[in-house]
Amino acid sequence: MKGFQRITAPLAQKSAVALGFFDGVHLGHRAVLGAAARCAAEQELLACAFTFAADSVPVKQGVPLSYLYTDTQKAELMQDCGIHGVYCPAFSELCGLDGEAFCRQVLVELLHAQEVFCGGDFRFGAKAAWNIDSLREFGSQFGFGVHQVAPVLCGGEKISSTAIRQAVRAGKPEQAANLLGVPYHVSGRVIHGAALGRTKAVPTINIPFAAGQLVPRYGVYVSRTHTPQGSFDSITDIGVKPTVSEAQLPAAETFLLHFSGDLYEQPCRVELLHFLRDEQKFPDVDSLYRQIAQDQKQCQEWLKQHDL
Repeated sequence: MKGFQRITAPLAQKSAVALGFFDGVHLGHRAVLGAAARCAAEQELLACAFTFAADSVPVKQGVPLSYLYTDTQKAELMQDCGIHGVYCPAFSELCGLDGEAFCRQVLVELLHAQEVFCGGDFRFGAKAAWNIDSLREFGSQFGFGVHQVAPVLCGGEKISSTAIRQAVRAGKPEQAANLLGVPYHVSGRVIHGAALGRTKAVPTINIPFAAGQLVPRYGVYVSRTHTPQGSFDSITDIGVKPTVSEAQLPAAETFLLHFSGDLYEQPCRVELLHFLRDEQKFPDVDSLYRQIAQDQKQCQEWLKQHDL
């Protein structure tokens, strides 16, 4: 990511810092990140964010956490919000610090924070024992400003990563997109599959999910795929391909409409737009590909109806 830095050493300049876990980088998160970015531009500061590595937080509020996006995906979305640097340590590195030590070591000594932005429910320090009022007190002590960003509502409810996870698990990408502000996506480098689709004139790309990452409802989706060679309408199967494989680990397998080329090892981003049907096991491969032809027709009809 050009112009973006992973912060591992004390900054050389003052910063405006957005604080949060930011899983999903949804509209509420974007309000916090955007406020920090605007402040940084106005005061000639570095716009940066503090968050924890996604796979280092085993539980949140007592519940095992399946994260929406990997740290790389999260950083890309943060950059879209105007953030130019992120400090993303493992939870275990800082979980024992009290509130004062966190502010001194992270905000002051590492990030050189001049202005700090967070939501009203932000908590920090060992056992999350410190809140935004504590942060203001430490801001007065250490000399940084603290700004509370109002929550963003959808249908009268505060937008949350939990609601987005529920929508993704239920196969409701449109609902997830309303909360995220952009389509929910799967991204990564394309890996080699069995290449069976090429024998049926339906070549596909395969993108695995990271360990601990949330997997959407198994099934077939209308999608749009962004590649180094352009963006294409597509059909994506989320699941384990039971007709042709005994794989246990799910992946996103995508057929790009109107595209022929080699994308192996290339970075691709697949946006899920609409759920078509559940994944199913067919009696034979020919039955599977007859259904894929029907899926393609449904995909094109949906895109036409929605003027996409």
